[in-house]
Amino acid sequence: MSATPAPGTPASGTGTSGTGTSGPPSSGAGATIPLVGRDDELARLAAAAGLGPPARAGLVLLSGDAGIGKSRLLAALGSQAAARGWRVAVGHCLDLGGSPLPYLPFTEIAGRLQATRPEVMAHLVQRWPAAARLLPGGAPPADGAASGEPVDRGAFFAALHAVLAELGRTGPLLVVIEDLHWADRSTSDLLSYLFSRGFAEPVSVVASYRSDDLHRRHPLRTVAAQWSRLPDVRRVELGPLPDADVRALVQRLHPGPLEPGDVAAVVERAEGNAFFTEELVAAVGSPEVPRDLAGLLLLRLDSLEPDARQVVRAAAAGGRQVRDDVLAAVAGLGPAAFEAAVRAAVELNVLVADVDGYRFRHSLLAEAVYEDLLPGERRRLHAAFVPALEALGTGGAADLARHAVAAGDHATAVRAGDRAGDEALAAGGPDEAARHFAQALDLHPGWGAPGVPDLVRLTEKAATAAAAAGHVLRAEAVVAEQLARLPADAPVQDRARLLVARAEAGLLSESATDVVALAREAVALVPAEPASTLRNRSVAVLATALASERQDDEALRWAEEGLATPPGLRVGEVTTLLQTVLARVTERGGDPAASERMLRRVLGEGPDDLARLRVRYQLGWVEMEGGQLEQALETFRRAARRSAELGRPYAPTGADSRVLAGLVAYQLGRWDLAEELAAPETGPPPPLAAAGLAAVTLAVRAGRGRSAGWTELMARVRPQWTTDGMVGVHSTAAAIDLLGDAGDLDAALALHDELVDCIGAVWGTRDFQAHIRLAGLLIGQLAAHVGGVEARERTALLARADELAAAAARARAMGRRPEPGLESQAWLARVDAELLRLRHAAGEPVDLEEAERAWARAVTAVERYGQPFELARSRARWAAALRRVGRAAESAAAARAAQETAEALGAAPLLAELRPLVGRGGAPEVLTPREAEVLALVAQGLSNREVGERLVVSTKTVSVHVSNILAKLAVRSRTEAVAVARRRGLLG
Repeated sequence: MSATPAPGTPASGTGTSGTGTSGPPSSGAGATIPLVGRDDELARLAAAAGLGPPARAGLVLLSGDAGIGKSRLLAALGSQAAARGWRVAVGHCLDLGGSPLPYLPFTEIAGRLQATRPEVMAHLVQRWPAAARLLPGGAPPADGAASGEPVDRGAFFAALHAVLAELGRTGPLLVVIEDLHWADRSTSDLLSYLFSRGFAEPVSVVASYRSDDLHRRHPLRTVAAQWSRLPDVRRVELGPLPDADVRALVQRLHPGPLEPGDVAAVVERAEGNAFFTEELVAAVGSPEVPRDLAGLLLLRLDSLEPDARQVVRAAAAGGRQVRDDVLAAVAGLGPAAFEAAVRAAVELNVLVADVDGYRFRHSLLAEAVYEDLLPGERRRLHAAFVPALEALGTGGAADLARHAVAAGDHATAVRAGDRAGDEALAAGGPDEAARHFAQALDLHPGWGAPGVPDLVRLTEKAATAAAAAGHVLRAEAVVAEQLARLPADAPVQDRARLLVARAEAGLLSESATDVVALAREAVALVPAEPASTLRNRSVAVLATALASERQDDEALRWAEEGLATPPGLRVGEVTTLLQTVLARVTERGGDPAASERMLRRVLGEGPDDLARLRVRYQLGWVEMEGGQLEQALETFRRAARRSAELGRPYAPTGADSRVLAGLVAYQLGRWDLAEELAAPETGPPPPLAAAGLAAVTLAVRAGRGRSAGWTELMARVRPQWTTDGMVGVHSTAAAIDLLGDAGDLDAALALHDELVDCIGAVWGTRDFQAHIRLAGLLIGQLAAHVGGVEARERTALLARADELAAAAARARAMGRRPEPGLESQAWLARVDAELLRLRHAAGEPVDLEEAERAWARAVTAVERYGQPFELARSRARWAAALRRVGRAAESAAAARAAQETAEALGAAPLLAELRPLVGRGGAPEVLTPREAEVLALVAQGLSNREVGERLVVSTKTVSVHVSNILAKLAVRSRTEAVAVARRRGLLG
């Protein structure tokens, strides 16, 4: 055993105060650890110690595991006491390898007092000579007293009590004794005397010890129990820090950014221990226990007998927790020897007994023991677990697979991994299932190998699990890899199954895979006669792929062929998939009502299972396209909830349903609900789902003008554009408004162009119906800013606007139906109106009456679709058009209606746009022609004097105009006035 304190344990008091007693407790190495998450414990400790006010005596025992933060808490207590006028005396017990010095902590206190205030100590020793025993060179022991004990312990104890009481009479005194688990018997007896007698003066004694060191034979165990029964002694048990506080501590210890996974790993491994947290943060990124920490943890094992160490090593190979019968089988000891060995490990607080087995008191101890095993020893222990688990039938397949992998038993590992994946999927853990199946695939001996699961079936499972976890690209990659390895002489059915699996995975993303070609090859490999489940599955995938490529006639033919076969051969979701294709083709053929009836009929024909999630998702799209937004919101939310209930919250259909529910909630003006839906409920989502949810958050932030942090969100979204183009569309729509409101037109245009290029590469066309909305938003932002740009740049922006309008016109025929849906109709009307608004703002000749009628049509179209925010934005611009043609009353009414919606939504940019129309109290705030002239010259950088010279008016008159402009625009500076006016189209 070391003769020095463990890290985090102070070796001596630091500083002096009052009469020269030690200052607040030092935490040695642990002094660098900030006190986090211990406010309640500190308050309880201070109250038990009697810090007051008023100051009073207190006797406290503080316990907790090593490294849990006792010393740091005592340091904070000492600082708090010193701040309240208490003197603080600190003494420590040390591990001196079985030869403890009697009364060491009190000798430390007295020695520091003698060194700093010798006159005080001289006075005290003169009155109580027995106290001289504590001083260096003090009273020698009596004849034959080899122990160093005073002849009359009673007189010595009474003298020390009197010394402390005397110090207390001159001012409150806090005595801190640390690490009683290393205390000698004499110190324990002296504390028993002090605790039993107590103090009438404001003298408090706080003593700490490691609870995990108090094994059954530890001498302090009985003594501490006796102290706890004394009426004046209070107990404070310091437990682990909550996870949230550990995360806060990690941030304090590591001021630089850490990956969320690294933080989560530290939180999990530290288990609330402050010292472990500090060590793990210092070694962040390493899967191993830091060497110094491992050495400290392993010291505890040195006192165990060989049999007990053997049991502990076997338990470490078993994991954090292991059953009693399994551990007994692996340890290889007789029943009596095993019981004695495991009891010793439990008594020393290495293992903790559970209902049917044992676990390590702390996971880091298990890690340290495991890492200390020799390679051969580790492999042999794992190999012993395999037959033990199989023979006893205990533990799950995942546990068996882990031991088989570590033992090099690959055949068992593949079989167990296959079962473990099935178990994880059944329990709603697709991520875990995907890992088990992937590992089984890696270890699989190859095609046709005996004694292991079929490789094709295992590949299908791995792809299904990866997709269910939301990792759609990984799902396709898993199948593609095995398809590439398929031997040339493999059965054609194996190739067909893999082709279908890859096509199914490819349909879940915007990958460059030609899923139609894959599905055609699969259908060609499987004959139509005799009818088979594989043929029907291949046909269903081909019909779906063709429908995705808008090859509706052929898709319909294959879907009808599939549905013509006996239902018993259409297993799984094949029937549902074929019916969904029929509904999709029907909708695109111009009969959305019939499509909706078909989908509702399918939903009513069976249980609400995974197969019907796709149907419900399709129904939500039909409702959304038809302007039934409330119904669509409920349909998408129900699909998302059901997916989560089935244990697959981030499977493509479930995750997409949640994203679309958020977007529909945004469209309905239920922005708080949209943000709620965008917040993950069950752990961090996979990248694609996270990007979709972030796009919803971006939409709300753009509407409310909350620009803080949006670039970080966008950085998370942009890599997923190539996986799902609609994620790119929704995020770009929000970014156009955020960038435009900030006046950065170049960035908004560049982002739009980047998205169109990306969509062109992924979808094979630069014309897509969502482009109508993007064009409308972007032309609207150009109109808000064009008045403040140079004439040459103005011409270029007008040309860009014409290009955008042309792209919107081409895109009108690219939707799910022959004619644009209500949303697209609304945005087409907006494009027309925004284009006229832009031309007027740019100084082009525009028929103002026609512009007003265009905005009236836009308002009607948006109102028919039912999107409150865009309706309010359209009304605001209609109000401006009405005012330009002299219809002030109608303008005011439209502006007030828009203002009510904007205020309800908290749409700050829209409220700012409305301010010139409705003002602060509802009165219009429009610049006069002269004020507009003044502001235009101010925008050119002219001073008030220069503006006056240009307009041939006095500088004072210009100053009055500028003041009026600032008031009307509700801004505080000329620069801000120019920015707001440009954004609102008031310059030009």
